[in-house]
Amino acid sequence: MMNRLLLLSSLLLFAAVLALGKEPAPIPLHRIRPQTAQDLQSVLQFKGQHLPFVSAHRGGSMKGFPENCIPTFEHTIQHTFAMLEIDPRRTKDGAIVLMHDATLERTTTGTGRVIDFTLAELKQLHLKDTVAQATHYEMPTLDEAIEWARGKTVLVLDQKEVTPIERAEIVTHHKAEAYVILIVSSFKDAVAVHQLNPNIMMEVMIPTVAKAAEFDQLGIPWRNVIAFVGHTPPEDVALYDFIHRKGTCCMAGTSRNLDLKVSKGEVADIQEIEEGYRSFLSFGADIFETDIPVLLGPLLHNTATALKQPFFELK
Repeated sequence: MMNRLLLLSSLLLFAAVLALGKEPAPIPLHRIRPQTAQDLQSVLQFKGQHLPFVSAHRGGSMKGFPENCIPTFEHTIQHTFAMLEIDPRRTKDGAIVLMHDATLERTTTGTGRVIDFTLAELKQLHLKDTVAQATHYEMPTLDEAIEWARGKTVLVLDQKEVTPIERAEIVTHHKAEAYVILIVSSFKDAVAVHQLNPNIMMEVMIPTVAKAAEFDQLGIPWRNVIAFVGHTPPEDVALYDFIHRKGTCCMAGTSRNLDLKVSKGEVADIQEIEEGYRSFLSFGADIFETDIPVLLGPLLHNTATALKQPFFELK
């Protein structure tokens, strides 16, 4: 009997040791997973009552998580459905890395201009978070970010000094038309990208009804664009109505207005200014470009509602 008890105790102890040594289960991701360019168009099509969600400015940086950093991207979509806006810049040896500023001081442990360093040299640096603390994370390349995002979310590539055509060629090379969007700075650039690859979606600045009417004459299908209506969301309901009638969603910026009340500590809880975000929705905004996606995303929608949308899943 004693031997059997000892054996049972040993087995229980062994099981406990195994349990302690077991790696924790991965945190599920809020995935947006269009499989084709047409799927991506469907995700961003206005259907009368679109799910409001967020575009994470610079990927959703916060304390402990630097901007334009793959672990930060992962952290963001652990908490909410989000597109990720990122910033490509060129290195001395022609590689393309993710970095918002032209210089290194603010967001890395380095100094000087990004363009003056090779990729190998930049990979030796560590990224800083939003409180200027160095982390152990390194600067990713655009290629690394695109491959990471496949099957996870949608990337939005800002321009910086990498031209629209260069970025379009990169998307085409990766066959990433289903999950990468280009920000273009002019209607001329939009026409050039569409001529190069008509499957690429673009984020285009359309801040007024007059600009919407001008875009309508270009011959680019509205299904190929998401309309960015402004960093300060306009209150002209006619603008949102025009764009929605074309079947396209409207993106509005909150990173330079409401988000600042949270990031500067002017309010203790984002729910204190929820009415402000809801007012932008009432004008007609569908997607918010935000610096605080982890807080704002869950405020706009709940996961159960989002999972009813095609190509949204928690996995």
